Amino acid sequence: MDTPLFPIPDAPHALSVEQIFSALHTSKEGIGSKEAAKRLKAFGKNQLEEEVVSAWAIFLRQFKNILIYILFGASLLSVLIGEVVDFFVILTIVFINTFIGFWQELKAESSIRELKKLTESRSRVLRDGKPEEIPSSEIVPGDLVLVREGEIVTADIRLIESFSLLIDESSLTGESMPISKDFDSALDAQTPPYDRKNMLLTGTTVVRGEGKGIAAKTGRLSYFASIAEKAKEAAPETPLVKAMKVFAWRYVIATGVIFSLFFIVGFFQKRELADLAYILVAGIVSAVPEGLPLVVTLVVIIGAISLHKKKTLVRVLGSVETLGSATVIASDKTGTITEGKLIIKEWVAEDLLRLQRTAVLCNDAHHEGGDPIDLALWRWVEEAEEMRKKHSRQWSYPFDPKLMLMATVHEVDGKAILSIKGAYEALKKRAVHNEEMEKAFHRLLEKGLRVLAFGDAVWEGNEDPHSWKIEIHGLVGFLDPAKEGVKEAVGLAKAAHIRVIMLTGDHPMTARAIAQDVGIWKEGDLILTGAEVEKMEEAELCKEIKKATVMARILPEHKYRIVKALQKDGEIVAVSGDGVNDVPALKAADLGVAMGSGSEAAKSVAEMVITDNNLKVIIDAIQLGRVISDNIRKVIYYLVSTSLQEICLISLSIFAGLPLPLSAVQILWINIATDGVQDKIFAFAKEEGHVMKRHPRKPSQKFFDRAQLGRIVVFGLGVGSLFFALYCCVLLKSFDMAKTASIMFMSVVAAQWANGIQAQKESEPFFKNVKKSFCINPYIFASLGLGVALQLGVFYLFPEWFKLVPLSSSDWIYPVGMFGVSFLVVELRKWIELLYKCRNLRQ
Repeated sequence: MDTPLFPIPDAPHALSVEQIFSALHTSKEGIGSKEAAKRLKAFGKNQLEEEVVSAWAIFLRQFKNILIYILFGASLLSVLIGEVVDFFVILTIVFINTFIGFWQELKAESSIRELKKLTESRSRVLRDGKPEEIPSSEIVPGDLVLVREGEIVTADIRLIESFSLLIDESSLTGESMPISKDFDSALDAQTPPYDRKNMLLTGTTVVRGEGKGIAAKTGRLSYFASIAEKAKEAAPETPLVKAMKVFAWRYVIATGVIFSLFFIVGFFQKRELADLAYILVAGIVSAVPEGLPLVVTLVVIIGAISLHKKKTLVRVLGSVETLGSATVIASDKTGTITEGKLIIKEWVAEDLLRLQRTAVLCNDAHHEGGDPIDLALWRWVEEAEEMRKKHSRQWSYPFDPKLMLMATVHEVDGKAILSIKGAYEALKKRAVHNEEMEKAFHRLLEKGLRVLAFGDAVWEGNEDPHSWKIEIHGLVGFLDPAKEGVKEAVGLAKAAHIRVIMLTGDHPMTARAIAQDVGIWKEGDLILTGAEVEKMEEAELCKEIKKATVMARILPEHKYRIVKALQKDGEIVAVSGDGVNDVPALKAADLGVAMGSGSEAAKSVAEMVITDNNLKVIIDAIQLGRVISDNIRKVIYYLVSTSLQEICLISLSIFAGLPLPLSAVQILWINIATDGVQDKIFAFAKEEGHVMKRHPRKPSQKFFDRAQLGRIVVFGLGVGSLFFALYCCVLLKSFDMAKTASIMFMSVVAAQWANGIQAQKESEPFFKNVKKSFCINPYIFASLGLGVALQLGVFYLFPEWFKLVPLSSSDWIYPVGMFGVSFLVVELRKWIELLYKCRNLRQ
C-alpha cells in the first residue's frame, strides 16, 4: 500500500453533501477507472487485513507436532546406543514426511483461497458515470456506491440520496430493530456510530429501500474493522474436529495403557533400559496415524471442489461434513422448486385499463430487471413505459413482507391516487367487501394460481398503511411452473429418508397444488400457515411440524421458529433462502444454503451458495456430501486399523518376550510406503451406489459408530494376531534376525496394501461386484504401483539403511500370502455383514 493521495475525513457524517464530495475528490458521476486503480494502490483493498500464511510458515508448522518431537527423541536415542545409521535414516524419513505434509498443505491453502474467491461479494458503483458491478474488495474512498434491499453495506458510506431506507445494524450494535436513514441529516462530529442517520456502516444490511452514497472509509479504516480487531476469535469447531478430538483422547489413553504395560513387562523380563526405551518409541511410532488430520482435511477440500463442479460454492469448509447428515430440507418455493418466472394466466377486472395502470405504476420493474411478479406485470401491459411517463411517482411504500403489500402515489386525472397491490387478504382488510371479487379469488386459487389483488384510493397524505381505505378493482392469477427435475429430486430425497418441507408466502391452496405436483405434499399431510405457527406454543409447534410438509403464508420470523422446532426434535436442518429476511433462518439452520441470485445478506451468512437455483442442486449436493462423509470414514478406518495392526503385532511380541519384529525405522518407512501414499487417494473414491437409499447418519455416529469401530478392531486385532503367528513361524525356521525382519517388513506392507484396496468400499464385498471394485477408485492401483516401486527400492538399493536383506524367490511366499490372507479377512467380514443385513431385512 502506497502513501494515501489525500487525508480521509475523521467525521464524514458531520460534512454536508457538497463538503464530502470536495473532501474525497469525487463527483456525482463517481470517479474514473484509472483514478480508482490509483486509489486502490494508495489506500489498499477494502477488506480486513487477513493473516497471510507464507510457505515458510507452513513448512515450520510441520514441526509443531508431538510425533516429530518423539521421532527426534528416537533419533537421539539411536546415537546414544550406537545406532548411527538409524539416526540418519530416522531424520531423513522425518524430513521426507515433513516435505510431503508441507506440499499437501501448500496445495490445500491454495485451494481454499480459490474457493474463497468464488464466493467474494460484489458491489454496484458508478465509475466514469456508468453503473458497474465490482468485487467489494476493490471499493476505494470516493467511489459512488449504490445500495438496495437485501445487500450488505461493504464500506462506511456517507449517503447523498436515500429512498425509504431501513438498515439492520444488529451486527454492530446488537439493536434488533431496523434503523431509518436520511442523507439530509445534519450531525455533530461527536455523534456516536449508532446515531449517524446519514451514514451506512460496513457489515450492516439494507432491509428496505435504496440509496446512493460516497465510500468515505474502506478496509481497515472502517468502523467494522475497529470492532473486528477487538473481537477476534477462533472459528467454532466443526463436528468432525470435535469427533476427532474425542477419538484422539480415547486413542491416546488406550495406547498409553498398552505402552505402560510394555515398560512393566519389559522391566520384569530384565530387558536393557535402552532396549525398553527403543521399544517404547517403536510402539508409539506404530500407534499414531500421524497423517490422519491432514488427509481428512484434503478429503474435505477436494469434496468442496467437487461440489463447485455441481454448482455449489462452499463458503464454510466445515459445512461439507454437515451435508451428508441433513434429515430435513426446508426449501423456498419460488425460484427453487418453481421457475420463479411468473406467467399471467388469468385476470378479473371491473375495468381492465384501471387494473393495468395500477399494475404498472405500483411496480419497481424496468425492462428486463426486477422482481419476477413486477416483471410479469410490466410485460403484460403494452403501454407500460408510456403510463409510467404520464403518471410520475410522488411517493412510495416499499413492499412490506409482514403486511404483504406495496403502495405508490401518482397523479391521475389531476388527483393524487394511491395505487396498491398485495395479497388479497391484506387488501381485503382495507377495503369494502366485494362478493364477486371474493368468489373470483377462490376460483383462481382452486386452479393452483398465485393470486395478487390490486386496488386504489384518493391519496390523503396519510403514510400509515393501517389507516388506508381502498377499493379492490382487480385480481391477477400467476402460474409459476415447477422446475424440471424437481419431482425426481424430491423422490430421491424421500428414498434417502430426507423430509422436504416447502416454505412459501403463497395462499395454502396455491401452495398445496404446487407441492402435490412435485411430490412434496400427499393426502394426509398437514399444511400449516404463518398465522397458525404464530399462535402455537413451542411444544405444540414441535408436535404439529412432524406431520407438516407445506408451510404457507410464512414470514421470516416464522421460518426461524420452524427451524428451531425441527432442531429441537433432533432433525439436522438444511434451509434455502435468498432474501435479507431469510438471514435469521439461514443462520439458525445446521446448513444454510443461499441462492446465487439472492441477496448478499443471505449469501454472507449461508454455509453454501448454489449457482443454479434449483432444489435438485441441493439434493445433488447432499448426495455428494454423503459420499464425502463416507470417504472420510474410509480413510479413518484405513489409517487407524493399520496402526492397530502394528500395535497388536508389537504388543504380542513384547508380552511373549520376543525381540521386536520391526524396528522404529522400518515402521516409519511402512507409514511412508503405505499410509503416506495410499491415504491421499481416498478423496477420489466414487459412490458405492447406495448412499441415497439409507437413513442419514447422526453427526455423533458419522465417523466413529459401532460398525466403524468393529471393522477397525476386526482388521487391527485379527490381522495383527495373524502377523504374530507368522512371526513365530518364521522364528521357528531359524532364519537370522535380518531375514526375519525383512520378511515381516515386506509382509506388513503387503497386508496394508490389501487393506487399502478393500477400504475403497466400506461394506460391499470386493467379489460381489468385481467391476465396480476396480472402477470405484482406479487411483488406488496407481498408488499401489508407486508403493511397490518404493518398497523394492528400499530392498534392493538401500537395504543396509533399514537392516534388510533381499528376499529369495521362496521367501516372497510370506508377503504374497499375507496380502491374500489380509484381503480375505476383510472380504469375509464384509460377507458376514451383508448376510446378517439380508437376514434382518427378511425378518
